[in-house]
Amino acid sequence: MNPNQTEALRAGVFARMSPRAQWLALLLLSALSGAVLGRTGLPAALLLGPMLAGILVTANGGNCQIASWPFLVAQALIGCMIARALPSWVGGGVGQHWWLFIAGVFSVLAISTGLGLLLTRLRVLPGSTAMWGLSPGAATTMTLMAEAFGADTRLVALMQYLRVMLVAAVASVITRIMGAHAPHGPATVDWLHLPDWPQLGATLALCAVSILITQRFKIRAGAILLPMFGGMALVHFGLMKVELPPALLVVAYAIVGWRIGLQFTRPLLRYAARALPRVLLCTLTLIAACGGLAAVLVHVAGIDPLTAYLATSPGGADTVAIIAASSHVDVPFVMAMQVCRFMTVLILSPFLARFMAAQSARAPSTHSNQV
Repeated sequence: MNPNQTEALRAGVFARMSPRAQWLALLLLSALSGAVLGRTGLPAALLLGPMLAGILVTANGGNCQIASWPFLVAQALIGCMIARALPSWVGGGVGQHWWLFIAGVFSVLAISTGLGLLLTRLRVLPGSTAMWGLSPGAATTMTLMAEAFGADTRLVALMQYLRVMLVAAVASVITRIMGAHAPHGPATVDWLHLPDWPQLGATLALCAVSILITQRFKIRAGAILLPMFGGMALVHFGLMKVELPPALLVVAYAIVGWRIGLQFTRPLLRYAARALPRVLLCTLTLIAACGGLAAVLVHVAGIDPLTAYLATSPGGADTVAIIAASSHVDVPFVMAMQVCRFMTVLILSPFLARFMAAQSARAPSTHSNQV
């Protein structure tokens, strides 16, 4: 083998391909990995598939990149998707059990913040990155917000989606042990259903206005937060119905997955592999601690064990929703707890990020020297 061939081999198979061929390979790999993950019943398959495909392409010499404007559009669409889902989830006895919600929400938040501080003190990750990676909100939203606040989104994504997979696996095992019906994959999607065109137009208009306001006033994470909160208000007052065809959401998830995955260079993957054991330990500790909180709910409030576990589970609200809907649990209670925590995390995360960044400055991480 001559030196040129050796150098090409080191650069990776995708380095020898044209940009068009790289994008074609990325599309094919995304479809294949998404389909395989979807068959396992993993709730985040449509996002994890493209993300894994992006990692594979970049780690093997590819140089595909996602421009800023499609990424902003994808964020806005995901914000609208959350706005459509949240109002239907909130309504499960928050007023009757307000003290449970306050205790549950802030206990999980305190545990995740404490673990983030531990990762900072051990110099495993920069403080802000550790906080966003362990934040018990929706994984996609936390990753997108982490980028807006200057954290390393690649490591945040690694931590968030690792937890999504572990929480889904643990919850599925627990539902089987307790005799409940475990989820068998996502619900059937009617791909040929025609959308409500006027409402689709209103939804896209909300996305466009949110993006324009975000860029004009440079609002951090505004592309996802503005359509989320704006959409929730408009839906609540009956002024619009969020209409999102499944194909549009597939594209949005793919763009976000590619944006994350295509940033995983070989040096970063080597660093992530070194940090993985400690990150995995903290993730399992968070899941176990939330299981302890569930045991307290069972003992103090008389809630059934599976409902308590899913309510306090640190997985994203979307993941828990799919599992809860397929199990014999108090779904309104579970989703009300998840959504209350999600909203609290959205409000407090910017302040916690600044605090963790300050702590990281006092105990500098070795991250910058290793990546």
